[in-house]
Amino acid sequence: METNIKKIEDMSLNAWPSHKMELYDGWILRFSYFYTHRTNSVEQFGASTLPWREKVPYCEHVYKRLGTPAIFKISPLVSPDFDYTLENRGYEIQHTTNVMTLRLPAARLDTQYQDVVFTDNIPDQWIESLFCLKGTTNPIHRAVVPSMYHAIPKETICASVQKDGQIIATGLGILDRDYIGIYAIHVREDYRGYGYARQICTGLLKEGMKKGAQNAYLQVVEGNTPALRLYESLGFSQYYTYWFRVQPQSAL
Repeated sequence: METNIKKIEDMSLNAWPSHKMELYDGWILRFSYFYTHRTNSVEQFGASTLPWREKVPYCEHVYKRLGTPAIFKISPLVSPDFDYTLENRGYEIQHTTNVMTLRLPAARLDTQYQDVVFTDNIPDQWIESLFCLKGTTNPIHRAVVPSMYHAIPKETICASVQKDGQIIATGLGILDRDYIGIYAIHVREDYRGYGYARQICTGLLKEGMKKGAQNAYLQVVEGNTPALRLYESLGFSQYYTYWFRVQPQSAL
């Protein structure tokens, strides 16, 4: 199981580049002006040779210089002792996230997706529409995030639903090895409940299968019950959980 978790963790790093990154003794420090926890945190991806008591303060200094708290991603691949170390430094748990997986031959994909439009690239209009769907107004985020989407090194399947000339639902599939990762599923509030998210997910999974994907993964924040129900109805099941430890404001 640990080997496959490592594979999914590596693929998720490929799927969502950060604005800036620094490699540090088997850790990667990611910085994106605090757009998301995932793109603004420290991840452990390789062998570490330096002691934690040296590395954690170093990371705290880097993020302080960049104007954000230090954040560490804690997955099953990270030692529980490291999580305890951060807890003892006052770090709080935020954004607990469930990773769900699916063997595509076992997927329940009987929904038609005639309303969904697919493109191989990620159009600027799609990114701008995603900002609107998420309520992203920070001018720095709106300036730097498009370059993060355009920097994705893997093959993508970009999905959208349009009504009256406007994109009202989005989704993104990212192909890596024998997997398709499902990202950016958003539906405008006044169009929720009409099955557009199901159409997009079904379409992405089927299009991914055409391109050779045999498995799928996605990430859903704990407590997002509507999304969890949708993904379970498609055949996804929980595989593992990760969370973020966030430096206390009093230490900044």
